[in-house]
Amino acid sequence: MLIAAMLVLLLVFLAMGLPLAFALGAMSVVYLYFSDITIALLAQRMTAAVDSFLILAIPFFYLAGELMNACRLTDRIVAMAKALVGHISGGLAQVNIFASMLFAGMSGSATADTAALGSVLIPAMKKEGYPAPFAAAVTVASAMVGPIIPPSIAMVIYAALADVSVGRLLLAGILPGLTIIATQMVFTWFLARWRGYPRYERAPVPEMAKAVWRGGPAVLFPVIIVGGILSGVFTPTEAAAVAVLYGLLLGVLVYRNVGPAQLWHTLANVSLASARILLIIAAAAAFSWIMVREQVPQSIAAGLATLSSDPTVILLVMVALLLLVGLFMVASSAEIVLTPILVPVVVSFGIDPVHFGVLMVFSLIIGGGTPPVGVLLFVAQDIAKISFGDMVRAMLPYYVPLFVAVLLIALFPDLSLWLPNQVFGG
Repeated sequence: MLIAAMLVLLLVFLAMGLPLAFALGAMSVVYLYFSDITIALLAQRMTAAVDSFLILAIPFFYLAGELMNACRLTDRIVAMAKALVGHISGGLAQVNIFASMLFAGMSGSATADTAALGSVLIPAMKKEGYPAPFAAAVTVASAMVGPIIPPSIAMVIYAALADVSVGRLLLAGILPGLTIIATQMVFTWFLARWRGYPRYERAPVPEMAKAVWRGGPAVLFPVIIVGGILSGVFTPTEAAAVAVLYGLLLGVLVYRNVGPAQLWHTLANVSLASARILLIIAAAAAFSWIMVREQVPQSIAAGLATLSSDPTVILLVMVALLLLVGLFMVASSAEIVLTPILVPVVVSFGIDPVHFGVLMVFSLIIGGGTPPVGVLLFVAQDIAKISFGDMVRAMLPYYVPLFVAVLLIALFPDLSLWLPNQVFGG
């Protein structure tokens, strides 16, 4: 009864607009008071949660992504994507999708992808005759690959909370990320041919080579990070620091477009973003301890066992639950709250936590492109200057490739596990 009352209280706090970290903290205080446990435990659990060398990678990855954005590599990425896939039916829409894959390796964030690429490609698509709602929908759908392809802040958070290998998890996102991009490009090909959208002439080989050369620094970014981790040259946290150094070298010495004022602004933004996410992690740690103490994961597992003992069925039920949660909670917040609760459940059914991590991140990020909370929808709507209703209607067809990708990743675990198993064994 106490846990049920706490969950109701949490929903009330969130409905009142209280930030998630404060809502979780307040709920934990209520539990400790009625359980006659010293409140000092709350401080201990919160500080222990963020007193981690791995957690230090989060602000570094935030800073690295911001620095790469400050280097203004977006135009180079778009030019590279245009040279490689602009000749496919759908033209600039295909460029939008492919560029999102490249940009994901820099930012690791769906919101950053939507804002950065959307500000360039949505106006360009409108200028070439594409409907504004369609341009916005393609941008939102393709941006969802951001947290899947490494480096990914969401994957680092999951690895820290689920106590799994960051290297395995980063590798696990590569093939699912390519699957997400492939399903969208195939869907756009059919849609473009049906609607008669234009395409470009195939780029000559010299032009293609020049575009790849200019976009090379963006492609090297994830290669340096993942390659360094897998080779054992540095840890995930050290990899994040190296990524920051790489961004500084590009912005200050190579392109010379990151000055002191912009660097200060970048540091300020990263400080606020990092403080917000770390405070949520700290508060969620206390909440997770309460859930474990009250044996909530065991209760969930017992309830699911009454539905089926088939791990695939349980995984699909979990995905449905995550998609539902994503409708009402920001993906990062939902991930932090749910990971410590759900990972023991999936492990008890024999589901690999690395495979589940990829599915969890992707399922929750789809919520960013669905009403009523969909942050990505609001960002793209503002850039495209369309109504929210038009934005949602344009997104409806693109839920098809998104859900197809979810099902493929869920039903074929090797999409997530093959690369990690090849590198690390298993």
